[in-house]
Amino acid sequence: MNHPHVVQPIGCSFESFLAEQGILAAVDAAAVKQVIAWQIASAMREQDLSKSAMATAMPTSRTQLDRLLDPANTGVALHTLFRAAAVLGKRLKVALED
Repeated sequence: MNHPHVVQPIGCSFESFLAEQGILAAVDAAAVKQVIAWQIASAMREQDLSKSAMATAMPTSRTQLDRLLDPANTGVALHTLFRAAAVLGKRLKVALED
């Protein structure tokens, strides 16, 4: 019995749709990067750590740190993420999942 106010799913999942379009990996990478950039920026605010101080502590350039904090830039090196986490007293976890 269909209720008039209940939306019934039609077709495949959104993830399947993205896979069919050939963009699932890019969307996943962008989503992960947005979360990590937000977490790093939040930790910096909590610790009252400026961009200049963070870059010096990593050590890296302000330009590289800006790339790290840019949610749209998915081309950040893994070692940069690990260094940022260490400066903030955090641990970065990377895992492969089925």
